[in-house]
Amino acid sequence: MAREANATVERHTIDVIPDDERHGRTRDLFTIWFSANLGPLTMVTGALAPTVFGLSFAWSVLALLVGHLGGGFLMALHSAQGPQLGVPQMIQSRGQFGSTGALAVVLVVVVMYQGFFASNLVLGAQSLEQALPAVPVDAGIALGTAVSLVVTVVGYRLMHGIGRLTTWLFGAVQLVGAAWIAFGGLPAGFLTRGGFSLGGFLGMVSVGVLWQIAYAPYVSDYSRYMPADRAQVRSTLWCTYWGSVLGSVLPMLVGVAVGLAVGGDDPVAAQSQLLGSPLAQITLWSFAAVTMLTNSMNLYGATLCVVTAVQTFAHRWLPGPAVRALLSLALGALSFVLAAAFADFFMASYLNLIYLLQYVLIPWTAINLVDFYLVRHGEYDVPSFFARDGGVYGRWNATALGVYLLGILIEVPFMAQTLYTGPLAHALGDTDLGWLAGLLFTTPVYLYAARRRVRRAAARAASGAAAAPPPYADTH
Repeated sequence: MAREANATVERHTIDVIPDDERHGRTRDLFTIWFSANLGPLTMVTGALAPTVFGLSFAWSVLALLVGHLGGGFLMALHSAQGPQLGVPQMIQSRGQFGSTGALAVVLVVVVMYQGFFASNLVLGAQSLEQALPAVPVDAGIALGTAVSLVVTVVGYRLMHGIGRLTTWLFGAVQLVGAAWIAFGGLPAGFLTRGGFSLGGFLGMVSVGVLWQIAYAPYVSDYSRYMPADRAQVRSTLWCTYWGSVLGSVLPMLVGVAVGLAVGGDDPVAAQSQLLGSPLAQITLWSFAAVTMLTNSMNLYGATLCVVTAVQTFAHRWLPGPAVRALLSLALGALSFVLAAAFADFFMASYLNLIYLLQYVLIPWTAINLVDFYLVRHGEYDVPSFFARDGGVYGRWNATALGVYLLGILIEVPFMAQTLYTGPLAHALGDTDLGWLAGLLFTTPVYLYAARRRVRRAAARAASGAAAAPPPYADTH
């Protein structure tokens, strides 16, 4: 087997993974995405259903299932792109937006990574402090940053290996904790608490959809080493899908139960109250450990995005492990600073991040999936992704960028946020449907525009071929 399959430290960054270096099993995609969702951030997000949106347990469960089952499929479709092209997701986006045009999305995704990294650091450090009071939050943030940095530097194989281990170990902790709460920790009248509102239900559906789509910009980074045969690609999709959906729904259901049973603005402490010692201690330790795995994935993706951004203007620059380590160190330090700033007002900042991502990622994911599956059917000129002038895709794709911008703008009247509520959202009872409007607009509009663009390019090519003399003609 080629060097990469046996290397301790990953050699590649954004360059194409050669066929003779492809390796791995698709079930590893199940474990890495299942385990990545077992952290405290997932549980805290589930608690939003009763504490922020006022939903009962039954309505919370339905909203979670609708959001995750739907959003998870979109996310898994991105994962299936990895084995077919062998490049990170943001490099592949050059096929839709052009080499320079893709920067608009790449920079948004870097902000997303940093936000999630900081959020996970805060919750992981708080979990560690509750389990071990002698370790203050700032020290926990520093420890989490350091461990995530080491895992990121080693790279792909270590992250998958940790995913396999933590799926069984911390998955069991989550299941035992969920069973303990369900059968012994819930107060009388639990199922009658909360209620229903259309805005609250759709708000929680939106959170579930976005939770899954937030993985879309880097999910294929963890499948790009897989062999590219058809059966493997299909298995890639479903292993990613069920790993991410099941890994998300389990902790979020616990969060719903905790939010209804105890309430308050600290779901992690509330869960510990319901579990009691020693199970609470074990759960808190598992939370702290899982955030380190999840954050290594965030840091890894952010590093690849920064390399992608720089390579846009230095097309021959394809760095190796040393540069990846230095960039990871710089981004990790930035996340440490952000986490320290987030710590005192975490929930409000986190909700603002969720809503921001909701508006900018939905049009991107629609364009990427429509182009890959319905316009080009997975056929891309991969060398053009790295060309100085963007190759056959050029530097700017005005069609994709225009539709992307319109997709964001069409969401504005449907927004229902603290800082702004659009007129259509207000008419619908302050129900936020921005993400749905963006998806329903962007998908058909980009499909029509892209197919029209392809037909025009084919017609120009045919016209040029007809005008040219045959290769055997006498042109003297």
